[in-house]
Amino acid sequence: MPILLVLAVVGTAGWFGARFLIQSVVNPQCTIKAGGITETFDPDQTANAALIAALSIKREMPPRAATIALTTAFQESKIRNLRYGDRDSLGLFQQRPSQGWGTKEQILDPVHATNAFYDALEKYQGYETADITKIAQRVQKSGFPEAYRDHEGQGRVLASTLTGHSPAGLTCRLDAVKTSLTPQRVAADLSEQMGVTSVRPGEGVLTVTARDRTTAWAVAQWAVARAEIYGASKVSVGDRVWDRSKGDEGWSSGSDGTTVTITLG
Repeated sequence: MPILLVLAVVGTAGWFGARFLIQSVVNPQCTIKAGGITETFDPDQTANAALIAALSIKREMPPRAATIALTTAFQESKIRNLRYGDRDSLGLFQQRPSQGWGTKEQILDPVHATNAFYDALEKYQGYETADITKIAQRVQKSGFPEAYRDHEGQGRVLASTLTGHSPAGLTCRLDAVKTSLTPQRVAADLSEQMGVTSVRPGEGVLTVTARDRTTAWAVAQWAVARAEIYGASKVSVGDRVWDRSKGDEGWSSGSDGTTVTITLG
């Protein structure tokens, strides 16, 4: 083989290898598609978003509640659990201890902060059909009441996917697993956040029997969204599989169902 051709082949292979390495190691990213809209988030954002959506399911609230909460969190903190903010504002929703949302420690607990938001939301009759921005402002009492409108699209895409109404809508490109948590810990979080208890922890694996297809996809996409935290390497719904090692390929084709398997490590 001529030397120039060899160099070209090696150079091309090196470029694609380097590009994959850069994408998979330097730039972890999650992509969500729903209703013809595509949004990208980093793993920390999707992990927090999954918790917010999961708690709406546990509380048996409609997906609209998750949309309102996620729209609000995106505007207030970009869905990050911030330890700072305007005056004494903190956390996912930039709630203030001085305004009765809880202590500093409570507000920085995402479960407490999200439940506090939903508690306030449920006080307003008709929130299920109300304008998202207007109802978010009634709950938050922000100094920028129209700012939520800029993020309604992100809120809808996240809520539709993470409540299971847009199957296979979420995929993440992540670094290789370094450490993983126990199946028992993942099961405990799933129970606390989503109220799902039909779980069988095994050796490095967790099997969930969901009550219906929508719940199965909610569980599966919760697991992918929080894969960086738990060290999940594969998540399956029936025959459909998300494989951490396959980067941007997304979910495999096949039939789904109500059984979700989460593989750790």
